Amino acid sequence: MPVGTLGGVKAILHESLRTQTDAQILLGNTYHLYLRPGLSTLRAAGGLHGFSTWSGPLLTDSGGFQVFSLSKQRKLSDFGARFRSHIDGAPHVFTPERIVDIQRVIGADIMMVLDECPPGDATYRYASQSLDLTLAWLHRCFKQYRRTVGLYGYDQALFPIVQGASYLDLRAKSVEACLRHDAAGYAIGGLAVGEPTEVMYKVLEHLHPLLPADKPRYLMGVGTPVNLIEGVVRGIDMFDCVMPTRNARNGMLFTWDGIINIRNWKWRNDFTPLDAQSTLESDRSYTRAYLRHLFVSGEMLGAQIASLHNIGFYLALMQEIRSQIAAGTFAQWRKTIVPKLEQRL
Repeated sequence: MPVGTLGGVKAILHESLRTQTDAQILLGNTYHLYLRPGLSTLRAAGGLHGFSTWSGPLLTDSGGFQVFSLSKQRKLSDFGARFRSHIDGAPHVFTPERIVDIQRVIGADIMMVLDECPPGDATYRYASQSLDLTLAWLHRCFKQYRRTVGLYGYDQALFPIVQGASYLDLRAKSVEACLRHDAAGYAIGGLAVGEPTEVMYKVLEHLHPLLPADKPRYLMGVGTPVNLIEGVVRGIDMFDCVMPTRNARNGMLFTWDGIINIRNWKWRNDFTPLDAQSTLESDRSYTRAYLRHLFVSGEMLGAQIASLHNIGFYLALMQEIRSQIAAGTFAQWRKTIVPKLEQRL
């Protein structure tokens, strides 16, 4: 899912997402949208769909990770999360009930429960206390979800979030609590937050047999192209990450042959397409030398071309994964493609 934190994927037109990358669902962020443009504007516009003109599905993160990142400006309790805005320092409160109500106003097709995201190096005691808080919030979120309805004439799903840091027994405890709500899908949070990649994979392997096989599994905030492949191996269906667009704006391109830093001197006279295997018209039209020129000259068009390329590549990668699985060739394909994707060109 391309990340449109504030209702728009940075440097990419919605029309380009629809017609060139085949994006099926975008992600927005409850914390940021709550602060800007604010609930009154979103409600008047008919929700984020009407406000942003994105007609496809939308998923909103509850803002738990953003509140977690404001460690010096927030206080957590059974009641909820008290924090100060990163914009103007104004005080705000997120309760589990409030988070559901806010996402009702935003109108996301898939909503997330309020949770705390412990750091990757959290101690067992901290992770356990954090999970107890997250599970208490979980049950209140679903209670509020079941006694409210969508505001714009369509149903909204609510996903619980499996937490527990790197501790497998806590993850199992979290799954058990989440399953009580028989949700439409299940999110996995608290990974890719500082722990080694091998630990993330170990947690996913542990969760794989515990989660329902017939419900989508969403790994939050992950990751590199190889992370997507390895996540699918371990049962993941849905991903989101700012990496494709954030890295693109810094000149990093993900391609089928490896990773390119387009600012490097070596590309100054490379007049080959950005990625010959891409189906994007811009990837076949613009050369690496030209894109490098745009970046070193500070032209905004460079970030636009690179962002569209990376989003297109990520979505093409997921499409190829689906095709390889359907053909029964995924395991062999994985062995050949992973080393290519990891190399720096």
